Amino acid sequence: MKAMLLSQYRRLEIAELPTPIPGRGELLIHVAACGICGSDVHGYDGSSGRRIPPIVMGHEAAGRVAALGPQVTGWSEGDRVTFDSTISCGTCPYCSRGEINLCDRRQVLGVSCGDYRCAGAFAEYVIVPQRIAYKLPDALSFSEAATLEAVAVAVHAVSLSQVSPGTQALVIGAGMIGLLTLQALRAAGCSSVVIADVDASRLRLAKEVGATETLNATGDEFVAEIFKRTNGAGTDLAVEAVGIDATVRTAINSVRKGGTVTLVGNITPEVTLPLQKVVTRQIRIQGSCASAGEYPRAIQLLTSGAIKVKPLITAVAPLEDGPQWFERLYSREPNLMKVVLTPGSVS
Repeated sequence: MKAMLLSQYRRLEIAELPTPIPGRGELLIHVAACGICGSDVHGYDGSSGRRIPPIVMGHEAAGRVAALGPQVTGWSEGDRVTFDSTISCGTCPYCSRGEINLCDRRQVLGVSCGDYRCAGAFAEYVIVPQRIAYKLPDALSFSEAATLEAVAVAVHAVSLSQVSPGTQALVIGAGMIGLLTLQALRAAGCSSVVIADVDASRLRLAKEVGATETLNATGDEFVAEIFKRTNGAGTDLAVEAVGIDATVRTAINSVRKGGTVTLVGNITPEVTLPLQKVVTRQIRIQGSCASAGEYPRAIQLLTSGAIKVKPLITAVAPLEDGPQWFERLYSREPNLMKVVLTPGSVS
């Protein structure tokens, strides 16, 4: 099969690899579309430590079932399918509680690290356990379905944030996850969602997909503007979707007493917290990792139009063009959001 192989850091090549054979309880998926995730771009140069070459990356994908492994039930060849990026064991205490994203033996498609190596979906075919696969409605195109992993991440973050009708929310970072979180917050009933970024083109996209207001500011100026817009109280909820020291601090400084800061961004391994402000204002800090069973809800939100992803897809390109698109994303070319690659011709 044709695959895009990270043969060494900063080097992607289109290679011929053996087509995998599904084992017990597994599906062989003919991949129709696979999105380039920011984590793939961070892995491209080795900075994340989670894409050790050689590896076929890619975990945001959709396609059709090409073959069934032994003991697979409920699936037929040709079924339209998407799948979670997380492969959980299903038996540990976390899995038993439904916290599959925290599984003790968690693996992620398209990731190779010190603990495991798991081939991903920048290839014509990929193997996934049937327990992480979901049937796709005909109304969703494969390129739209390739964003479902990111949508599920956003829905999970919102589910942890104790949102209720009337909640005033702030999203810091208008990248893919930030823009999807904005929409998930609106779908959950937030009365207003302000989104902030320093990229004007991303803020224009944010308005297109439902932001109440956008804000292009940083630091003290940013916090002062949030307090001005909330009559001096601060916002109920801030979702941080960047993952650096400055934006985490800004999120904490922007919420009201008793408010919540949900941390989704994950670029730097450590940040500094204004501890006394968190304690004396009784601010709740909530981490959010991947997703934990939100795929059905994500599919429903996309199918209904409550979350729109078409405006966020910058390009749909053949797998052969993948190396160039990776380099363009890595160099932070402006006006790029989600790039979807098409490894196979799947109708």
